[in-house]
Amino acid sequence: MPDNLNILIVGAGYMAKEYYKVLKTMDIIPVVIGRGQQSASEFKKTTGCEVSTIDISEFLKGNKERFSHAIVAVDVESLTEVTIQLIDNGINQILVEKPAGLNIFELERLASFAQKENCYLQVAYNRRYYSSVAKANEIIEQDGGVTTFLFEFTEWSHKISQLNKSDVCKNAWFLANSSHIIDMAFYIGGFPEKMVCYSRGKLSWHPSGSMYTGAGISDRGALFSYHANWEGPGRWSIEIVTKKHRLIFKPLETLMIQVIGSNEIHEVEISGIEIDTQYKPGLFRMVESFLYKVKDSKVVTIQDQIENVKIYQKMYLGNEK
Repeated sequence: MPDNLNILIVGAGYMAKEYYKVLKTMDIIPVVIGRGQQSASEFKKTTGCEVSTIDISEFLKGNKERFSHAIVAVDVESLTEVTIQLIDNGINQILVEKPAGLNIFELERLASFAQKENCYLQVAYNRRYYSSVAKANEIIEQDGGVTTFLFEFTEWSHKISQLNKSDVCKNAWFLANSSHIIDMAFYIGGFPEKMVCYSRGKLSWHPSGSMYTGAGISDRGALFSYHANWEGPGRWSIEIVTKKHRLIFKPLETLMIQVIGSNEIHEVEISGIEIDTQYKPGLFRMVESFLYKVKDSKVVTIQDQIENVKIYQKMYLGNEK
């Protein structure tokens, strides 16, 4: 583990607790700062760790250059501003929860600020670090690559509409939530080189769209298609096809396999998957990668996220016209 780690977690909600659990196992006790007294009390009850509820700008004034690292796990609408505040106070290695910003303009502003201050800024897409994904990539390489893939990112509207989330967050749900599985699918099968996208419908909490479908070809030469209907039943899933196998993520944390010439589908045994049951799947390996500044294809930099969001915007708006 790198020396002299002084880590700040900003946020005291569900994800902050999951990050704390991972860090504690690594024998790292971070400082946690939250906004609300209720979330702070719940955090302490769950973890035993005290949470400071002082305003972040005031907190940073009294702790300038104290922290080497920070993890940002606040509400979606606050991710960009909080991260900029941390960079402005000398913290130069930051892991920010997905999607890092509400739109391309916030992301570009954040990227510009991070570059100016020489800050290492990683966006937390933990599904790239799933044990199921690592095993699938092994099989794909042995089989000679992906030929086609398809995925579904249907959201459960009946539950989302009842969530205690802001209208800003719900209106940005495609980027704030659906991008988790879209990123995972494109990470495995390749990001789009060409793509036709269709978007229709609306919901009370998401008036800009509720049904999405499209198809294209990835930068690895694989044909792909996707579908989502937030007005009907469904679930997240990904299917990857090679010349020898069909690999099925449903749910995403597991890996099912079908061999060519057979109708049987069975679960793949995955070594090391225990780490994805002990902690939020993918999180331990992602945090470890962040702390060591590992540079590989699993890391989503802020520049990567800008390019990826350009793709998500096409899917979200539809480009068939």
